[in-house]
Amino acid sequence: MTDTQRFDQVAGTWDEDPGRVALARAVAEAIGRQVGLGASMDILDFGTGTGLLALAVQPYVRSVTGADTSAGMLEVFERKARARGLDAVRPYRLAGPESLAAAGAFDLIISSMTLHHVADVAALFAQFRALLRTGGRVALADLDTEDGSFHSPDVTDVHHLGFDRADLRAQLAAAGFEDLRETTAFVHRRHGREYPVFLISGRALPAGG
Repeated sequence: MTDTQRFDQVAGTWDEDPGRVALARAVAEAIGRQVGLGASMDILDFGTGTGLLALAVQPYVRSVTGADTSAGMLEVFERKARARGLDAVRPYRLAGPESLAAAGAFDLIISSMTLHHVADVAALFAQFRALLRTGGRVALADLDTEDGSFHSPDVTDVHHLGFDRADLRAQLAAAGFEDLRETTAFVHRRHGREYPVFLISGRALPAGG
């Protein structure tokens, strides 16, 4: 089963996990503190899933585009946005690198618990920079390095067992980001253990910088 197929299957019950809901709320609050949200901002939520994070930041910005490879997840996201009467929320289906490049132009790109599913993170960061307007920022949340116990054994689409924060900062710097900051946004508690989730943010250097 592919990554996308697995997420399609669980989309209908995804929001029933209180830990996921709490994570989205905590990451949204950390983004507000560390980066700031404003009424003139257009945001891309990469790996939006059912839109938990996108909808948490939506009241504070101009527009949110939620991008994901899973049609099932995006259907739930769109249904939730429609039920709330939100016009400035757009689900966007990712079908390859070209589709991300065509997503639009943004002031801020956010993501939560998606990077570990991406094989080539450095290439993704370069794509993020290309999508950002002048002075645009990223704010990315994911697991600190872990021993592989966070996911159940049947989850086979994990490319990284969390991340070393210094390594991720170095990759962001190499992709053209500065003013790199980090914080612990949330701590997952499962299997009797704690799994910290970081938030790293950075600002895109001007083109040619």
